Amino acid sequence: MDAQTTGADGDRLDAAALRGLFLFESLTDQQLARIAELGRVRRWTTGQTVYAEGEPAECFFVLLDGAITLSRRVHGTEVEVTRSEHRGAYAGATQAYAGDRMQQVYPNTMRAVRDVALLALPAREFAAAIRQWFPMAMHLLDGLFVAMRTTQTVVGERERLTALGALTAGLTHELNNPAAAAVRATAVLRERIAGMRHKLAMVADGRLNGPQLRRLVGLQETAAQRATKAPTLSPLQISDAEDELADWLDAHDVPDGWELAATLVAGGFDAAGLDEVAGAVAAADLSAAVRWMAYTVETELLLGEIDDAVGRISGLVGAAKQYSQLDRAPHQTVDVHELLDATLAMFNGKLAPGVAVRREYDRELPPVPAYPAELNQVWTNLIDNALAAMGDRGVLTVRTARSDDCLAVEIVDTGPGIAPEVRPRIFEPFFTTKPIGEGTGLGLDISYRIIVKKHGGDIRVESVPGSTSFQVRLPLAGG
Repeated sequence: MDAQTTGADGDRLDAAALRGLFLFESLTDQQLARIAELGRVRRWTTGQTVYAEGEPAECFFVLLDGAITLSRRVHGTEVEVTRSEHRGAYAGATQAYAGDRMQQVYPNTMRAVRDVALLALPAREFAAAIRQWFPMAMHLLDGLFVAMRTTQTVVGERERLTALGALTAGLTHELNNPAAAAVRATAVLRERIAGMRHKLAMVADGRLNGPQLRRLVGLQETAAQRATKAPTLSPLQISDAEDELADWLDAHDVPDGWELAATLVAGGFDAAGLDEVAGAVAAADLSAAVRWMAYTVETELLLGEIDDAVGRISGLVGAAKQYSQLDRAPHQTVDVHELLDATLAMFNGKLAPGVAVRREYDRELPPVPAYPAELNQVWTNLIDNALAAMGDRGVLTVRTARSDDCLAVEIVDTGPGIAPEVRPRIFEPFFTTKPIGEGTGLGLDISYRIIVKKHGGDIRVESVPGSTSFQVRLPLAGG
């Protein structure tokens, strides 16, 4: 066709020309007149972009002549989804009927692959006319739209709750270990302090004079400092040291020498240290003095255990707070490494004994503007899928690097890989390869929307047997 049959740029089409388009063939004369009043012929030359994906959807387009292509950006790459030269084919503001209930943007990019003539209908006016003419169809479409949106919301929330439940169980397990260690150490510490009070009877009954007491207290302080800095010994070195102290204690008639030897060696004591204790008190008081030193050493060791346990609890709570982003602004400038570490900490309880975690971070990378709570959900989905793929054995690698003007995060597992027939579908909503009862999906649709739609980034996958890599790219200047 040519301009004589389709009209020049800016022209209206008459009702007869409109009725020749399959989309309008069943309309009444009055309805056709309304379409003719609204529509204008618009022309584009080969290679020109009619509209771009993500722009405000202002027009509904019907192809009159020529050929067009529709494309979408998929993981950072422009992918052609359809090509048509069929007269009457339509695109553009196809969801204008939904009004303000959804964001009205173009879902794809239209280009002219051959000079085209399109009928352009203003989206708002065209949608109003359709709602007026076909109320029953609009009710059905409304129901479909609301049902799909509700389903997606419910399933998305369920998936987030499932992931949160699994992480909470793991966090509870992780917190239980140091908490139990602190409780056990506290109970033993109470007993040892009671023993030390009992040994102070030596002082109360006057068996130690002033100089002896001062010297013994000095040795006690030295023993406490030695216990906090005791070197780490190999099992063979520990055995030899315990044998040496047990022999010394037996030779000096100190009861239960073997039991005391283990505690004293753990605190860094050697035979020379015991000689100093023996030189500070009378032979009759040596056994009590040695036990006092053992209590001192064990007390310091228990305090160290409690400090370590409380530190681990504090670290886990800090990681949980970093992960959940409680009391923090939804959008902020963040160090991605802190987010990754917090997410990995949530998975400590879920890691199988045969799974190793490698962190390969580029610490020179700058912070990025982002929604950290939502990024943590992306890391959760990707890491959870990686661990599920590897099972009981494998290596999980979390890597960061700079890629042009983006910060790249790569999560790699050594699982069997993604099957070729599955790979094109992994970013589809609700798609899953997991058995029934094991989660609600892979979470990749949510991850895609968070990275691409909300952060203006990119997420892609490369997979072969033995290596599956998900790469997330975040703009350093923000989305």
